[in-house]
Amino acid sequence: MTTATTDTIAPSSTPARHLWRRSRGPLLALLLLVVTGLILTALQSGERYGRLDPRSADRTGSRALAQLLAAQGVTTQVVTTSEEAAAASGPDTTLLVTDPDLLTTRQLTGLRTATAHTSGRIVLLAPGPIALKAFTPGVTTASQADNTARRPACSLPAARRAGDALLGGRRYVAPDGTADRCYLSGGLPTLLRLPAPDAGRDTVLLGSPDFLYNHRLAERGNASLALQLLGAHKHLIWYLPSLSDPASSDPASAQDDQRGFLDLIPSGWSWGLLQLAFAAVFAALWRARRLGPLVPERLPVTVPAAETTEGHARLYEQANARDRASAVLRAATRTRLAPLIGVPPAHAHTPDILLPAVQAHSTTAPAAEDGLHALLFGPAPAEDKALVQLADQLDELEISIVSQERHAPREHPDR
Repeated sequence: MTTATTDTIAPSSTPARHLWRRSRGPLLALLLLVVTGLILTALQSGERYGRLDPRSADRTGSRALAQLLAAQGVTTQVVTTSEEAAAASGPDTTLLVTDPDLLTTRQLTGLRTATAHTSGRIVLLAPGPIALKAFTPGVTTASQADNTARRPACSLPAARRAGDALLGGRRYVAPDGTADRCYLSGGLPTLLRLPAPDAGRDTVLLGSPDFLYNHRLAERGNASLALQLLGAHKHLIWYLPSLSDPASSDPASAQDDQRGFLDLIPSGWSWGLLQLAFAAVFAALWRARRLGPLVPERLPVTVPAAETTEGHARLYEQANARDRASAVLRAATRTRLAPLIGVPPAHAHTPDILLPAVQAHSTTAPAAEDGLHALLFGPAPAEDKALVQLADQLDELEISIVSQERHAPREHPDR
């Protein structure tokens, strides 16, 4: 009775054990992925603000700058929509747009219209061609420069008092001779100030926002430059554009925004692509150094010739290479027949020499020379059945000559 119970349980427990062995690897990987996700979520749960946010104390936040501005009596108002930014931009205010390239053409035009006839300042951080066309027509961008400490090299009072500061990023080309060009890179400014038209707002273009970060503010003249640019007026509108802005999803705005795919790619993409191309070439050369001349190696096992022949035959069959298969069969037959009928190996594949010798030594060869020529040097068969018939005929021809040579009378060496 115990044996019967064991026989009944064993078949069901064995598949369960095999199933667990096969699935425990993926299950452990899934568990590790879930645990990693939970840990990352717990670590990031305290991050409420993003880059350049005046409420963020992270390395890339701007809380330190906001506190310094507050100490000087400048109030900072954070807005996240273009409507709020336009409504808050009254007289004697500074409007800071941290990411102008996220705004649509309609949003940019609305901001420009709302701030055109009021005194104050507009500060744009790394604006692209679309934002420049809306706020500063005629100003264009050039290739980007590295972020490094640069000298002011201009007459702008704020820059001269600040001294060296961390600037770089986008460079600008302005046809207006009255613009202040500061912190040059290759003769082009990374800080460009355009004067206020008709007692309106002056516009400041910054190629890079790095000197506004918390961890960069204490370096060189970064804090002084930031305070003078953003604290020129008593009220600062800190606009943080986002994709969640209802105006950015407006169908009319989407129709007016004619950005192409290349407009969304940073200006330095060509250099990055060139670096990737060089990396690919160097990787190919590095891997090619491992290739060398072929080295013969003894195989651990011996492959029978019959298996190799069968493998070749199957490859020919899959590729429908009847021409190649028939050529191999005929060449092999001619090579084996030549020494049997007294034809030198060099002439084994010459019809004028081989065919008469075969005709003289074979009793089963076709009577007509044309038939023998078609058998040994003819065209490729048109179908598999004809290929099999050709192989049979070649075997019969070879067997007849071999058997004739085997039974031919030979002279005794003593006679």
